[in-house]
Amino acid sequence: MIGFAAAALAVAAAAIVEILVPGQGLYHAGWFNVLLAALVVVTFVAGRRYYRRAARSRTRIATLVLVAGTAIAGLAAVTSGLFGPDNQTLIGAPGQRIRVESLGVLAFPLPSGDGAAMQSVTLERPLHASVAIGERGRDAGSFILHAIARDVVYVEARDLRGNRLTVTQPAGTAFLSPVLLMQHRQTIAGLDVPYDSFNVPALRRIVKAILFSPAQAAMMLHGGAHSGEPAVLFAVDDENERPLPHAIALSAGGRAARAADLSLRGSVAVYPAVEVVAAPNLLAAIAGALLVLGGAVALIQRPATTARTFLRTMLPSESSMPLGGST
Repeated sequence: MIGFAAAALAVAAAAIVEILVPGQGLYHAGWFNVLLAALVVVTFVAGRRYYRRAARSRTRIATLVLVAGTAIAGLAAVTSGLFGPDNQTLIGAPGQRIRVESLGVLAFPLPSGDGAAMQSVTLERPLHASVAIGERGRDAGSFILHAIARDVVYVEARDLRGNRLTVTQPAGTAFLSPVLLMQHRQTIAGLDVPYDSFNVPALRRIVKAILFSPAQAAMMLHGGAHSGEPAVLFAVDDENERPLPHAIALSAGGRAARAADLSLRGSVAVYPAVEVVAAPNLLAAIAGALLVLGGAVALIQRPATTARTFLRTMLPSESSMPLGGST
């Protein structure tokens, strides 16, 4: 009976752990889900045998409850592990709305301007109230979402007379956005760094921007960046992507720099992306765990009750003990 209850508790615990610690690759491993399914089968077989041998209705009910809870929690965990998608990170531009199948619409915020704290992404679902997705995980049925911080670059382009120029991103998700999402990566001097590009249509220029973290900037760009400052390296080409003279410049700490016939400024800021991970359905996992726990407690308490009854029967009561000496 102890092994029967232990197998059921292990299945329920696995479903709860997958929700409390989501996104681990182990949950999608075939052997892990086969093991969970095997524990469910073992619980069912042992429960059936235990049910047939039970002499009391209370024991039979507790057995049925425990087996039902194991089936519910196990089905939720195995379904998520085998059929749930791998972890994915959704990156959106400010103001963009991304539709996610089986989940809803993620609405990315517009820039706040103060940069004091990372903003939240809003999840909009049919028949549900909109919820804010922050750094703390948010359960959404069979998924758990949380915001992760990413470095993006706000770019500003001016001509040499100081006139502000329009920035476009023909290859980006938002054509007129001045925010570079820095989704591409390349290796420079052994450093893996993010990069992006934008156009300046007024002067027919194509600009490539490479982002260096404060540590990378301090290591590579001696004298160009102060300690603790990120830096953006700009390289300006003409409309045919041919390099121009004096077209490489460094914008460190958000300061403007001249590259060819442009004055460019790159300000590094934190902007949210959303990580989506599959997880067992919350209601099914909680319901299954509660049923397993209740059934296990009822079964474990039964032997103790029987033992107390046995001892009470075998030991003489005070009323049956002689009051005096021998006659």
